[in-house]
Amino acid sequence: MQPILSTIKIQVNHKLYLKDPETSDLGKKIIQHSILLIDEIGFEHFTFKKLGERIGSNESSLYRYFENKHKLMIYLSSWYWGWVEYNLVIATTNITDPFAKLKKAIAIVTDSITDDLMTEHIDEAVLNKIIIAEFSKTMHTKEVDQDNKEGYYLVYKRVINRIVAIVNEVNPDYVFAKSLVSTIVEGSLHQHFLKDHLNTITDCNETISVTTFYLDFLERILKKE
Repeated sequence: MQPILSTIKIQVNHKLYLKDPETSDLGKKIIQHSILLIDEIGFEHFTFKKLGERIGSNESSLYRYFENKHKLMIYLSSWYWGWVEYNLVIATTNITDPFAKLKKAIAIVTDSITDDLMTEHIDEAVLNKIIIAEFSKTMHTKEVDQDNKEGYYLVYKRVINRIVAIVNEVNPDYVFAKSLVSTIVEGSLHQHFLKDHLNTITDCNETISVTTFYLDFLERILKKE
């Protein structure tokens, strides 16, 4: 993905934080090092106490920004999908051919991620690893319906529906566009996970990318219509 402009601020639901972490050095440090620590030890073992020790701050200071680690994880996920959405819009804006636009959109949401150097305190490549490993845990909870009502997954759903709109441009008669796109977006995370950890049950590897698989899948599906 191309680096985003430093003047762009990714909007995250204000209900996810008590104080916007983007407004202070400590807040940015919380975001930066929570990403690194979650990647290092996993979300299950991640605590605000451990994060406080990592950044040399009192645990109580972290709770001034986030109520709990669940909301911090949803914040990180929302930021990630907001960043993906921005790249998606920029990459497809001037493409007039619907199928070419769709292929570019699918590449954006399925390709391997490199760090965006314009966001100094966030390493998108590491954040992508967290999304691959941990994103499903933000939704597979007893509170998912209430979290959804609060709009915590709005950006994620918006990314999917932007691509759904492109599928409808390609083939307005295809009746399963939402299921198709949500399967690709969610499934690509799973395929990346399998490629990295359980590679005997996926065809994706160093030479066959996840994007290659889903572009082939997409073309075969839509050509049937």
